[in-house]
Amino acid sequence: MPTSTAEDYLKTILLQEESLESGQVVTMGGISVALEVAPGSVTSMIKTLEKGGLLTYEPYIGVRLTDDGRQTALEVLRRHRLIELFLVEVLGLNWSEVHEEAEQLEHAMSQKLIDRIDTYLGHPRVDPHGDPIPDGQGELRASPPVNLAECQRGESRRIARVSDQDEAFLRFIERRGLKPGTDILVEMHDPIADAVTVRPAGGEPVTLGAAAAAKLWVEPSETGD
Repeated sequence: MPTSTAEDYLKTILLQEESLESGQVVTMGGISVALEVAPGSVTSMIKTLEKGGLLTYEPYIGVRLTDDGRQTALEVLRRHRLIELFLVEVLGLNWSEVHEEAEQLEHAMSQKLIDRIDTYLGHPRVDPHGDPIPDGQGELRASPPVNLAECQRGESRRIARVSDQDEAFLRFIERRGLKPGTDILVEMHDPIADAVTVRPAGGEPVTLGAAAAAKLWVEPSETGD
């Protein structure tokens, strides 16, 4: 059974793989930055995981999860996201503060307990941030393919996912009424100013810089464009 540190590595690699185009590999530098670990320590752990058959490693190129490694990473990700949702829906924690709690609990909960939580919550498809939850068979639903920074003036969209887990950013999004599930109208997209102005349903216009807008992933609104 992988250690908690090994599980953190596998989950990090999985999340980075999900954001890459086909054929690309996760770089050692990307892992180092994501985990805030020195490059030498990353190399040592990656070699250990390779010996365990959980990934393949090509020096100076990067790593890919094996089937076993991907399955393990999906199990960890499922635990993490179900725990986040449980903490919000059942224990009443704010969505901005559950990530760090789930980081600790994901290594401690048994599969039986996670399955019970899944059943209790009604087999949810997404966590509080809109991130897809792998199902019991290890299937991971695709995330929305469009982020808000790519939307044009006049488009109606629904916020489906917030990809930044930073507590301050999540609280900002909450204050502006832009949590997942909110319908919005894009009122302005200024590529020169790198800014997008949106109006959430029943709310006031909000202007976001391109970097912030790119952290909000959207899907078609039921009201249409």
